[in-house]
Amino acid sequence: MGANDPAVTCNPAGSRPPTRRQSPFNSIKFFVLCHSLLQLAQLLVSGYMKSSISTIERRYGLSSQKSGLLASFNEVGNTVLIVFVSFFGSRVHRPRFIGGGALLACLASLLMAMPHFLSGEYDYTGSIGSSGDNSSSLCQSESTLTTSSSNQSCSKQESPAQKVVYPMLLLGQLLLGIGAVPIQPFGISYIDDYASKKNSPLYLGILLAVTSIGPAFGFITGSLMLRFYVDFNTLTKDQIELNHKDLRWVGAWWLGFLVASCLLFLTALPYLFFPREMPKEDDADDVESRPDSKQQTNPLQELSLLQFLKSFPQIALRTLRSPIYLLVVLAQVNLAALLAGLATFMAKFIERQFSQTVSFSTMMIGGVCIPLAVLGTVLGGALMRRLNLSVSSASKLCTGAILLGLFFASPLLLIGCPTQKVAEIFPPSSGALSCSAGCRCPQEAFNPVCGSDGVEFRSPCHAGCNSIETDTNKKATNYTDCRCVGGLGYASPGTCGSGCSHLLLPFMALLGLTSFVASFSQTPSYMMILRTVPAEDKSFAVGVQYMLFRVLAFMPGPVLYGSVIDTTCLLWGRKCGKQTSCLYYNLDRFRQRFLGLQVVFVCGGLLCFLLTIVVLRRRATGQEPQPGCKGGYELVNGQKTHENSATKEKEQMGTKS
Repeated sequence: MGANDPAVTCNPAGSRPPTRRQSPFNSIKFFVLCHSLLQLAQLLVSGYMKSSISTIERRYGLSSQKSGLLASFNEVGNTVLIVFVSFFGSRVHRPRFIGGGALLACLASLLMAMPHFLSGEYDYTGSIGSSGDNSSSLCQSESTLTTSSSNQSCSKQESPAQKVVYPMLLLGQLLLGIGAVPIQPFGISYIDDYASKKNSPLYLGILLAVTSIGPAFGFITGSLMLRFYVDFNTLTKDQIELNHKDLRWVGAWWLGFLVASCLLFLTALPYLFFPREMPKEDDADDVESRPDSKQQTNPLQELSLLQFLKSFPQIALRTLRSPIYLLVVLAQVNLAALLAGLATFMAKFIERQFSQTVSFSTMMIGGVCIPLAVLGTVLGGALMRRLNLSVSSASKLCTGAILLGLFFASPLLLIGCPTQKVAEIFPPSSGALSCSAGCRCPQEAFNPVCGSDGVEFRSPCHAGCNSIETDTNKKATNYTDCRCVGGLGYASPGTCGSGCSHLLLPFMALLGLTSFVASFSQTPSYMMILRTVPAEDKSFAVGVQYMLFRVLAFMPGPVLYGSVIDTTCLLWGRKCGKQTSCLYYNLDRFRQRFLGLQVVFVCGGLLCFLLTIVVLRRRATGQEPQPGCKGGYELVNGQKTHENSATKEKEQMGTKS
């Protein structure tokens, strides 16, 4: 007993020693740390996919419409299953569901990298054969060697492994979306249940910050990985013929998925050890806050799954009948569609428009646009909190932010480059016989060269070049004796470029400023939704909001942008008689249609926010009473607008409830 005396004196109140809390898995702070790392890894995969989409498009000969479908396909599984998250809530072992979702995302990320190992080495036109014969890319009267090598590459192209590449990528994206379903909702509800009332906003703020930063890390990772050649794992440095500026360059798109898969696996493991319920964090308000949460979840837990599915459409329709909610969500859908296009194809736009490498273009999105958008979101929330804005004032803030964003975005339509001159492609040829007609150039040839007269050609053969100069590694340094090239009659390997890379700096400054200003509307618009729906419908309202985001913006958005980009193509690549990805774009049309579509979505969001001001102003003057929302007038306008006793009584009852 004497040996136990010190323990007794250390615990004078006779309370139970905190044996469970000694384990880090019974600490909500440790859970927040683990969940932040998991969300970072999961969102890194999402951002990395979008940063690599144009590279995957080039590697496997996809159209922009197909690559847009691939980018949006992870939303399919997410949209179908997200409804069930609202039902299951705290009925299940949330940490294990989160860990299971992360492990599924880990397997999906591995599946995304598999096509690289199944499809063999990247085969591009104009490559030097293993025998060191460079003459196949030059002007020649006989092309028997080219035909035989072409037949060999076509047999590889039509192999079963090559045919399953696109379906495998789609399946990987689908599983990534399914794996992401439980991660954020279950994580937020778990933290809210067991964090103290004082610390809960801080923890949720940390998670939201990570949610914003995660895609930026994905783009930066993509920028780093795409600097490596796609087949660097099987080829030596001397065997790699292309450089970053070559239009045929394909980076190691698969490498980031392997890295992300390892990160997802490591961050998923701790969730297998977290308990279903943990001791609530110490706080003076614990006694008050705990019963409230139980009272809120009990009605949901009394419903069966069938009853829940039947009631969900009714609650959704009831929520959508609120004009403010509907207008704000439609405004957010417009902005989400804009974001979907920007995240998926803006790096490709910068690459083509300003003749930049893929890795540099990706870095511009991940290192400039996304961080500025995150900063604008944070400052928008801080401004709303500092000024204690009502819903009416929040609608004006959103309208002002979008209007200012439109002001900065409009000049982007004028900052761009004209399409470079490409022989027989742009400007379109008049139908006269080509000077390279006698060279018997393969239709599939694509090995761009820049003539000494500033005109670009699809290949040395199309430039009518008869000789080649190589370095010690047998890499082409110059093509000479080119009968189709004016002036000195030689051509250099690589594209001539658009010739206006100096415009990239003002373009990125305006784009970053637009992202920063427009993102000021994000937090106020969320608060408008939370303050204009009945308290019992808030969780459903947010669920419906995210579902509409996916169905109306994130799923169709990339496909729509990809289809618009495809309409600006001047020359489609061909391989084995089949159409592949676009080789040359009309840069003026690309800029006008791609950025013009974004301006359309900005205008759509602006119109919706303007209509909210009109509706709120009518309510303030009593022309349109708010139906079915307790305490609605006080929440909408920040003050009581009716003085009759019946309205006051209803407001008081709403406040008490």
